[in-house]
Amino acid sequence: MELARRLRWPGRGRTAAPSGTVDAVPGDKTRRTVRDWVVDVLLFGLAVLAWAWTWRSAPLHYVDTIPGWMVTIDPWVGALGCLALWWRRRFPILLGIAMVLVLALAATGLGAALVMVLTVAVHRNWLPATLVTVLHLVPSLLFGYENPPPGVTRWAYLTLILLMYLAPLGWGIAVRARRELIANLRREVDRARDEHRQRLAGARRAERERIAREMHDVLAHRISLISVHAGALAYRTTQADAGAGVPLKPGEVGGAIEVIRDNARQALVELGDVLAVLRPERGDRNGGPDPETGTAEQSAPHRSAPQPRLADIFRLVQEAQAAGQRVAFEMVCAPGAAESLRPAVQRTVYRTVQEGLTNARKHAGQAEVTVRVEVDPGTGVVATITNPVPPADARRRLADSSPRSAADLPGAGAGLTGLAERLALDGGTIEHGVVGGTFRLSTRLPWPA
Repeated sequence: MELARRLRWPGRGRTAAPSGTVDAVPGDKTRRTVRDWVVDVLLFGLAVLAWAWTWRSAPLHYVDTIPGWMVTIDPWVGALGCLALWWRRRFPILLGIAMVLVLALAATGLGAALVMVLTVAVHRNWLPATLVTVLHLVPSLLFGYENPPPGVTRWAYLTLILLMYLAPLGWGIAVRARRELIANLRREVDRARDEHRQRLAGARRAERERIAREMHDVLAHRISLISVHAGALAYRTTQADAGAGVPLKPGEVGGAIEVIRDNARQALVELGDVLAVLRPERGDRNGGPDPETGTAEQSAPHRSAPQPRLADIFRLVQEAQAAGQRVAFEMVCAPGAAESLRPAVQRTVYRTVQEGLTNARKHAGQAEVTVRVEVDPGTGVVATITNPVPPADARRRLADSSPRSAADLPGAGAGLTGLAERLALDGGTIEHGVVGGTFRLSTRLPWPA
C-alpha cells in the first residue's frame, strides 16, 4: 500500500503531502490540461524521433559485441518503451526503473529513458530522481567505457554520456523547484486571504458586540422607566375596575403619559446618537472602504453626538427620581480631577451608574438605591451602587401585583457582561453580588498615567 501510494500519480484534491516526501508533487492533476497534452505529445515525439534515428543508423558500432537476438528485438523493445511514456505521469519511478531494462536490451530506447529521467526529476524529489538517474548512468558508463565509438576517445564518450543524463536531471529539478515556489506563493496568498477574512470577521463581530452594548446601555434605562409608569397605570386601572382602589385622576394619568412620552422620545434620540457615533467607523470620514462590503462609503460624514460624562450622572439620577425611584446619590471628586479624565473613562462610569439603576429598577422594586462615585488621582475612579434585595415572598408579591412592571423585564446579565468588557478595555475591574441581603455593584478604573 505504501509503495503504491508513493508510485501513484497524486491527483487534484488530495491532501498535500509533507515537504520532503516523494509524493509531494506540486502541479500534478488527475486530468491532463491542454498544456499537459502538448508536453506529453512533444516528449513522445522526441522519443520516437530518437527511436527512428537509432534504428535507421543500424548497425551500430558495437553490434559485433552483442548477441544476434538483441539486435532482432531492439526496435520492438524501444517502441514499447516509447509507448510506455503515456503512463509516465502516473508511475514515474516504476517506469524510470523499467527503462533501465529497456535500455539494456535496446539502444532505440535511449530517448524514452532520457524522458523518464526528466519525468522522475519533475514529479518526485531530488533523492529518488538522483537514484533513478544513477541506475541508468552506471551501466551506461560501464558499457561506454568498454565500447567507445570509432574516432572518439573513451573519456570524451564517457563525458558525453554523463552530460546526456545530467542535463534532463538538472532540468527536471529546476522545473520542480519552480513549481514548488509557485505553489508556496499561492499558499501564502491563500493564507493571507484567509487571515484577512478572519480579521474582517473579527472586526464585524466586535462591531456587533459594541453596538449591542451601546443599545443595551441606552435603551434598557429608558425602557425600564417606561415600563414602570406603564405598569403602574395598568395596575391602578385594574384595581379601580375591581373596586379595590381609587380611580386615577386625570392629572395622574396625564403626568404618567407625559413621562412615558418623554422617555420614549429620549430613547429614540439616544438611539440615533449611538448610530451616529458608530456609523462613521465603518469607513473613514472621507469615504473610506466599508469592512462589510469593501466599497467606499459615499455618504457625508455624520456629526458625532456628545457622549455622556461625569456631570451627566446628576441628570441620570434626577430622571430616575422623577420616575419614582428612590436614589441617594453622592459624588466625591477632587478639584479638577473630572476634567483630566478621558471621555471614554467618563462614559464608562456613566454607564456603570446607568446599569446599576436599571438593574435596581428591575429587581428591587421601590427599594432605595445608593449611588456613590469617587474620583481621586490616588485611588482612581470608583463607582458603587447598592440596594437591598427584597425577600423571596416580597419579590413574588411584586410580580403578582405588578405583572407588567419593571420587575418582569427580561434580564440575562448581558448588561453586566457588556459593562465588564468596557472596564477591561480601560484596565478596570468589576465586582457584583449579594452580601448580607444587599446587592452591590462596584467598578474601579485606574487613574490614567
